[in-house]
Amino acid sequence: MKKTLLLLIASAMVSTATLAQLEQKKDYSKERTEWENKVKTELKLSNDQIVKFDALNKEYNEKIELIALDANLSKEAQKEKKMALKKEKEAKLNEFLTAEQQTKYKEMVEKKKKEMSSKPSGS
Repeated sequence: MKKTLLLLIASAMVSTATLAQLEQKKDYSKERTEWENKVKTELKLSNDQIVKFDALNKEYNEKIELIALDANLSKEAQKEKKMALKKEKEAKLNEFLTAEQQTKYKEMVEKKKKEMSSKPSGS
């Protein structure tokens, strides 16, 4: 009886942790989509730029997701690889943005960094 109760409690804890991770992933995905839509709107991307922007995001979001799932990498190594990918992505983004759009994008990124650094780490 005690073993069954302990097994039930352990299962409940694992389920709760899994649900919390899925919820966090949904929130991240929602935030990413909101950011991408904001970029498209505020930079006033042309239809051609939107197609390129969406393709670029799809490619790099998949690469970043694979890094996050790689259990062989430490958190620090994952962070380094993700940062390298973000720089690579930004370079490709700048290839099809106008100079004015590039300036506006940099301002948006800086503003977002400031907002994120002022957020409590639990949020």
